[in-house]
Amino acid sequence: MLRKLTIEQINDWFTIGKTVTNVELLGAPPAFPAGAAREEVQRQDVAPGAGPAAQAPALAQAPARPAAAFERSLSQRSSEVEYINKYRQLEAQELDVCRSVQPTSGPGPRPSLAKLSSVTCIPGTTYKYPDLPISRYKEEVVSLIESNSVVIIHGATGSGKSTQLPQYILDHYVQRSAYCSIVVTQPRKIGASSIARWISKERAWTLGGVVGYQVGLEKIATEDTRLIYMTTGVLLQKIVSAKSLMEFTHIIIDEVHERTEEMDFLLLVVRKLLRTNSRFVKVVLMSATISCKEFADYFAVPVQNKMNPAYIFEVEGKPHSVEEYYLNDLEHIHHSKLSPHLLEEPVITKDIYEVAVSLIQMFDDLDMKESGNKAWSGAQFVLERSSVLVFLPGLGEINYMHELLTSLVHKRLQVYPLHSSVALEEQNNVFLSPVPGYRKRCPLGSTILKVKLLDMGEPRALLATALSPPGLSDIERTILLLKEVGALAVSGQREDENPHDGELTFLGRVLAQLPVNQQLGKLIVLGHVFGCLDECLIIAAALSLKNFFAMPFRQHLDGYRNKVNFSGSSKSDCIALVEAFKTWKACRQTGELRYPKDELNWGRLNYIQIKRIREVAELYEELKTRISQFNMHVDSRRPVMDQEYIYKQRFILQVVLAGAFYPNYFTFGQPDEEMAVRELAGKDPKTTVVLKHIPPYGFLYYKQLQSLFRQCGQVKSIVFDGAKAFVEFSRNPTERFKTLPAVYMAIKMSQLKVSLELSVHSAEEIEGKVQGMNVSKLRNTRVNVDFQKQTVDPMQVSFNTSDRSQTVTDLLLTIDVTEVVEVGHFWGYRIDENNSEILKKLTAEINQLTLVPLPTHPHPDLVCLAPFADFDKQRYFRAQVLYVSGNSAEVFFVDYGNKSHVDLHLLMEIPCQFLELPFQALEFKICKMRPSAKSLVCGKHWSDGASQWFASLVSGCTLLVKVFSVVHSVLHVDVYQYSGVQDAINIRDVLIQQGYAELTEESYESKQSHEVLKGLFSKSVENMTDGSVPFPMKDDEKYLIRILLESFSTNKLGTPNCKAELHGPFNPYELKCHSLTRISKFRCVWIEKESINSVIISDAPEDLHQRMLVAASLSINATGSTMLLRETSLMPHIPGLPALLSMLFAPVIELRIDQNGKYYTGVLCGLGWNPATGASILPEHDMELAFDVQFSVEDVVEVNILRAAINKLVCDGPNGCKCLGPERVAQLQDIARQKLLGLFCQSKPREKIVPKWHEKPYEWNQVDPKLVMEQADRESSRGKNTFLYQLHKLVVLGT
Repeated sequence: MLRKLTIEQINDWFTIGKTVTNVELLGAPPAFPAGAAREEVQRQDVAPGAGPAAQAPALAQAPARPAAAFERSLSQRSSEVEYINKYRQLEAQELDVCRSVQPTSGPGPRPSLAKLSSVTCIPGTTYKYPDLPISRYKEEVVSLIESNSVVIIHGATGSGKSTQLPQYILDHYVQRSAYCSIVVTQPRKIGASSIARWISKERAWTLGGVVGYQVGLEKIATEDTRLIYMTTGVLLQKIVSAKSLMEFTHIIIDEVHERTEEMDFLLLVVRKLLRTNSRFVKVVLMSATISCKEFADYFAVPVQNKMNPAYIFEVEGKPHSVEEYYLNDLEHIHHSKLSPHLLEEPVITKDIYEVAVSLIQMFDDLDMKESGNKAWSGAQFVLERSSVLVFLPGLGEINYMHELLTSLVHKRLQVYPLHSSVALEEQNNVFLSPVPGYRKRCPLGSTILKVKLLDMGEPRALLATALSPPGLSDIERTILLLKEVGALAVSGQREDENPHDGELTFLGRVLAQLPVNQQLGKLIVLGHVFGCLDECLIIAAALSLKNFFAMPFRQHLDGYRNKVNFSGSSKSDCIALVEAFKTWKACRQTGELRYPKDELNWGRLNYIQIKRIREVAELYEELKTRISQFNMHVDSRRPVMDQEYIYKQRFILQVVLAGAFYPNYFTFGQPDEEMAVRELAGKDPKTTVVLKHIPPYGFLYYKQLQSLFRQCGQVKSIVFDGAKAFVEFSRNPTERFKTLPAVYMAIKMSQLKVSLELSVHSAEEIEGKVQGMNVSKLRNTRVNVDFQKQTVDPMQVSFNTSDRSQTVTDLLLTIDVTEVVEVGHFWGYRIDENNSEILKKLTAEINQLTLVPLPTHPHPDLVCLAPFADFDKQRYFRAQVLYVSGNSAEVFFVDYGNKSHVDLHLLMEIPCQFLELPFQALEFKICKMRPSAKSLVCGKHWSDGASQWFASLVSGCTLLVKVFSVVHSVLHVDVYQYSGVQDAINIRDVLIQQGYAELTEESYESKQSHEVLKGLFSKSVENMTDGSVPFPMKDDEKYLIRILLESFSTNKLGTPNCKAELHGPFNPYELKCHSLTRISKFRCVWIEKESINSVIISDAPEDLHQRMLVAASLSINATGSTMLLRETSLMPHIPGLPALLSMLFAPVIELRIDQNGKYYTGVLCGLGWNPATGASILPEHDMELAFDVQFSVEDVVEVNILRAAINKLVCDGPNGCKCLGPERVAQLQDIARQKLLGLFCQSKPREKIVPKWHEKPYEWNQVDPKLVMEQADRESSRGKNTFLYQLHKLVVLGT
């Protein structure tokens, strides 16, 4: 039978809310059962064609548009109609074919003989149904379902739709010894499994027998199962794979009001297949809150020249009565007048909270009354007390209400705060956890991939028939995003390429089968390519669910510190997830977490939510099983564990993260070093933070200030300078140069808006109570509080950057090395005659004393006397405690620079006079040197090879050092091996020649110090003024400071009666990031406070090479002005890394060349350009980069070779991934890994160049076509091009 429809009628037919009239049908009408025909006639009388209906929310979550926005140009509309018309004609032909081959044995699927024989095995149906509103309609509703293709059931929550109706249908068929297979969908995993369990328990059936469920890969069902509950996504996956509904006789879709992307696509596919190859399957839609008419019109069918909507059945009655009360109805509760409210300033006032508390107490009293226990007291309580839900707008209001209710001790209320930031363990199972596997980031992506798997035409044509069709622009944009991620093939600048469709790649097929978003699916596939699949599966599972890291409301700083510790030195949220998950898993395997209590305690200790990490483990196993069908397996072989393997693996994982999350790339602005030095008044930025709004005489409150930062780290000193204070934390002298964790914690306090409040006296009160003293002169005096030496002294302000704490009489020093911290960083002492005499005299004086034990228990940073055995003789030397462990401590000998473990009882008190002499050990750093890319990739900061090589160069021999500068007590030097026989060997040059190091600039402070030292070549450094040395002419100020401190400590000033709110802490080297994509380049960028990288401080401001940050996800505010980044990873500081990663993972690039065509200056990355229009295909995601290192033609060729290596592991066909054996897979993975490491770790560093921006940024097709060289992959020329990555076009350079 053919239908004769105009173009307008076809368009109206598939637009909700339109009436289709005067439809002429050619041929006989479809056959309906007699009963159904009568119902149809009755319906035509009472429910004529559909009227206007409210537009449902758009699938793509696009902002609402006015009606005028839908008025399209004639050409655009005719283009859309052409696609829809073409698709509808094909659909009509399929429907006619299905009708022409109707089975002669009657309607309905034909079960196998085995299935028919098992019908009698179903237990008897003597079950008595509960008395629910739907019970009285049992026979009627079953009859309607049997007589209609689609029935919509509308009834109140609790009416029995979900639990009873499927049983009615099942029993109806059992009574007639007929076969049935019923599937019921639930939007949530917990719903599907719990209903199936409840029914099996009620009917005394074994779960998995007659009734079962399937959620994710968990299937509790057998061949005998006739009623199965499953999640919406599972049914959709089954239907898409089978391209048919014929596995079931009845499909019941529950909670259809939950208009998710999955639900709408399921309805679309079911509707499509009902009209093609599954016409006799019965479909039931159920909900308590749907707009029934909209769904009825959507499933309408043409009968007798009219579109007949699906049948709607109303279940009358409610299981529970619901009454609504408003504030005005509760005047008897609050006798006083409530505060006035302004709509413009919504707020919950204190009296409204009190009304809520009063109501809850009244509810409890009603419970008591109804239970007959009127004499209830605090010692007794009702066995089944009711529950109350209190809805509040935010976490602050929740906390306030929580405190009010928990203070009602006599009521014994169990109060549970329900909020996404509250740990699941804290919620005590009140909250149901989210379903694993489904998350919105790209809204239409998974739907379009399933459309491609269905192979039913263009996505935009099929999706135009959805219940609430997404806008064509949303569909087209999603197609482009899928091409960008690699799920659909990109064929380059071809004029015949369809911008609205694309060939499904191997990656696209994998993504369509995974319950994670596209970028996480790509992460898994790239993890397979580069041999880090296990780590990528963990990350994908963890990012698909609620974060298992706990950040308790009042312990956020501790939670943040714990997450940082798990990340190690990686600066990656994703790697922190991996390490935490692996640690938890290892503890379980070793039996440490055998008992639930042990596991919960471990979780609390490590700020990990056990329930959530278990969910991650479930999804991890599910993902591992799903990808096995694509021949992707976690490698069970133990890797060759060389010293550098773990670091190479971490770097490869970081690169894979960048590949998966392209184009979420960000870089940083550079801090102004000169301004930063002034802001810190010459203090070390790696150890210091700044506070502002310090009250007058701030040094009086140094103990309060020290206690405020106790949770950050050990405070070494505080310098008070007017309204500022510089808090310096202790640094372990044997650890490498880096910004201290304590500094990060302090900045994090500021970010979290932790209140820093001091109890203080007013300045007038202090000056008034200290009689006879001119203390007012101390108001602006710079005062240094040294906690290590326990002194409070006035200081002189100095902005000169060189540090003068050591005596350097010459720029050339002869030294012995005593402690190597890392490559280029070491401790030693001078061995010239003068210094040797000083050390000899100091040692003799110390060991002539009668030593006494420490008066207090030793703690880190304490200076004391410690023993050291030298030449079989034990003597005492000045030492600093590094850390205490058990009955011993590790100490650092401050005059020689070595360290040792010492029993605590051997540590002795140091007399005060020995604290005044400067420490004689010298700390050295080789100047103008930084780790090479090879060292950064193969080690924590330096590779193991570099460390061994450096140690062999400096150990056991006398070194000659030439001082370049002195910065924060560290001598920046050139180091020479000198034996007197041969020329001096510059150790920096040797490290560079070996490929372990490369040249770099010195910092601003170092250059300033160098200029000072050049003018004072042979003078004592002590002659230079410095802010860290007591100023000798200020004895009167020192006396006044002592008087004030005594008055304060003895309470002569009285109890402080004022509060001072401090601002900060700050660090001027804190970095702010900005996006590399065109659309977001000028947006304000914030990183979520739970991220490790929510605080980033520059360790090397002198290094101007771009740093790069990758975000797993991001969101944009309503105005589009601000971005929020989540789950971020800071890439290693390798010169040229942002450009290399962009070229490696971008779909298309265009190289920029200089005016003479002799070298590359930059690159434009994106989806390319349209040859017909010359416009960018996806302009908002284009990235323009200027190179800061020199790239050659060979570099681009290497990028292409690596892209080709990736393609070999992610392709279809006879040589594709599915057809490869395990040995061949391992071989290709090793090749890909080696090519990747070779691309970034060249033996000779790329030459540094000054970035030059292209004169026409973001403009494509700027290169002379004569200079462009195609790079063809041999495999791509043999057939359909569906590779993940196309090879980039080369631009030939002139000589």
